Amino acid sequence: MSNDMPIALVMGIGTIGPALAIGLLTSKGLEAIGRNPEAASKIQTNMILGIAFAEAIAIYALVIALILKFV
Repeated sequence: MSNDMPIALVMGIGTIGPALAIGLLTSKGLEAIGRNPEAASKIQTNMILGIAFAEAIAIYALVIALILKFV
């Protein structure tokens, strides 16, 4: 097993959750906008905020992978 294997596992596992969360947030947000177009701006704002928080989890996985690589 090479030294890069744990790093690949950290990134792989650490990005599955955020990827699923972003897909779910987007689909439900667009579904909500389709049902109530008048509330599109409020829904879009909250959807983008939720996506940003989910993406932050993937960035944490990247930081952990880099720590494993260089320490």
